[in-house]
Amino acid sequence: MDPMFLTEIEQADPGGPYTRMIGGLRAAGQPVPQIMHLFAYKPDRTEFLSKFTQGVMRGPSPLPAGLRELIAAFTSRRNDCPF
Repeated sequence: MDPMFLTEIEQADPGGPYTRMIGGLRAAGQPVPQIMHLFAYKPDRTEFLSKFTQGVMRGPSPLPAGLRELIAAFTSRRNDCPF
């Protein structure tokens, strides 16, 4: 994955609820999604976005969660955004 535009965010020690996820991905040699760096950098400002996203993707809906994930992945790919 390409480095972020703001490397100080990507290189900062993760904090909040994303610490374990980022550490686990790094330990496994996996790329860390850039949005996780942002959420870890300013957890007090991204808490509501995280809750909103989880509600949209996992909350009650006529579409199953797997189909919602597929739609999100397709949209991300169309926007040249790694998902």
